[in-house]
Amino acid sequence: MNPVLQRIQQFSAAEEFLDFFGVDYEPSVVHVNRLHILKRFNQYLNRTPITDDMDEATAMATCKSLLSQAHDDFVKSSAAQEKVFKVFQDQDGKSISLDSIKASLATRGQRA
Repeated sequence: MNPVLQRIQQFSAAEEFLDFFGVDYEPSVVHVNRLHILKRFNQYLNRTPITDDMDEATAMATCKSLLSQAHDDFVKSSAAQEKVFKVFQDQDGKSISLDSIKASLATRGQRA
């Protein structure tokens, strides 16, 4: 595994990634979309892999670019529009009413 990727494995907060790679970010965007940004960053990494033999400067620059792009996706758009997670993909733009959720919960309670 590339040393840059080894280093970031210990990170848990989106801000740690952003600070490490020196990505300028909007705290309000990160606060609302932190998991979406990290998931999108991972998707971008899967499409543009950081190879074991890639030098550190190139790996850092590539990761910075991909993470910046992931952050910017959510500056211009919303989590529901970007559909990073399956729950948003399954809804395909549909909204769920509170009444339908209540009805679903009531039905499940009767079966228990």
